Amino acid sequence: MHASRPVPGFPAEEFLGMTEDEAALVAMKVLLTRFTKELRKQNGLSQAELAKLIGSNQSRVAKSEAGDPSISSDLLFRGALALGATRKDIARVLGTRQAA
Repeated sequence: MHASRPVPGFPAEEFLGMTEDEAALVAMKVLLTRFTKELRKQNGLSQAELAKLIGSNQSRVAKSEAGDPSISSDLLFRGALALGATRKDIARVLGTRQAA
């Protein structure tokens, strides 16, 4: 584990002083955000309809889809699961390495 070493080769991470673990967490949130948004669109739901399914509001869903860092991973997981994703689907998405 390299929790204190910045990620080489990615200037933004180096500039922000992100560790490998921090960069991995950010990448996973980006992947889960994209996945959940795509599922919502595939299911033909509005942000407001998804918000109702997960006990949230349209504003929070919009913020999550915009990548707002104040949005918890929990909201993203709840959204994906409410849209029919399985744990295996989520694991597959999080296992991909491309978040850029």
